[in-house]
Amino acid sequence: MTLADVAREAGVSTALVSIVMRDAPGASDETRARVRRIADELGYVPDQRARKLRQSSSRLLGVTFELREPFHGDLVEEIYAVAAEADYDVVISAIAPTRSESRALDTVLSERCEAAILLGSRLDDDALATTARRLPVVVVARGSDVDDVGFVRSDDSAGIGLAVDHLVELGHSDIVHIDGADAPGAQDRREGFRAAMARHGRSDHARIVRGGLGQIDGARAMREVFDAGDPPTAVIAFNDDCATGVIDAIGHAGLRVPEDISVVGYDDARLASRLRVPLTTVSQDARQMAADAVAGVLTMIDGGEPPATVRLPTLVVRGTTATALRDPASAR
Repeated sequence: MTLADVAREAGVSTALVSIVMRDAPGASDETRARVRRIADELGYVPDQRARKLRQSSSRLLGVTFELREPFHGDLVEEIYAVAAEADYDVVISAIAPTRSESRALDTVLSERCEAAILLGSRLDDDALATTARRLPVVVVARGSDVDDVGFVRSDDSAGIGLAVDHLVELGHSDIVHIDGADAPGAQDRREGFRAAMARHGRSDHARIVRGGLGQIDGARAMREVFDAGDPPTAVIAFNDDCATGVIDAIGHAGLRVPEDISVVGYDDARLASRLRVPLTTVSQDARQMAADAVAGVLTMIDGGEPPATVRLPTLVVRGTTATALRDPASAR
């Protein structure tokens, strides 16, 4: 139903219906009551998008996120809360195997958002620069070399170093890192793993196996580790979801976590503390990252400089790490 439909049924002009719907002066109380009654009977709903187009400020922030990343869900929830404190609302647009990031971004742009927050973006510099010419942009959980694009991320290399330090303190020397393949942050975590293992004099035991974002990736990679023989005493997964797949594969191999193999995740997504054995993980503070991202885009909307925020993660020790066995294969 449109304004014209209501006007035709009420026998008045479209302009008069618009006055009634906007509560603007220019219509009698009797006319207002009749037009609203007819609008209700017809099921007319005001077009909020058109209304926003008439406003000078939409008060909307667009957010794109990976549907397969649990931590992105945590970030979105926190962004909603932080944006509301600044009297902004949020338009979210998901990236999925069947929906590209460029398409997700097109949705944000079409909604007349004042700025965009891109979680774990894989856009190259040219695409980011093109987007930044249209509205302020901040990427989260990755860096940016584009001058007009802000970023908020944690120090991934240092975060993996915390995980390695913890495992070495527990007596682990043979540690596998199941990485994030081509995901944002994966290269920094690989380099951080190698550097931390070298710092502890364990470069010869620093194994990296291609993984990915999800449980299936973690389980597949862990099966490859078992198939190759000589299983490690500990595994550091790219993220918490990947770690759950690692734990599942360890269980199917007849081994226990953490008694036989310790496992560390990354992100401290909400699921990490809710597993049957709560997951030891490297924590990225979702609330703080959301606050940094929203503050950054609001500063840019006001004409300020893009943020360049790098925060140190922390280690959260739970139930999936323990003192190393000398020979994990003997427990099979």
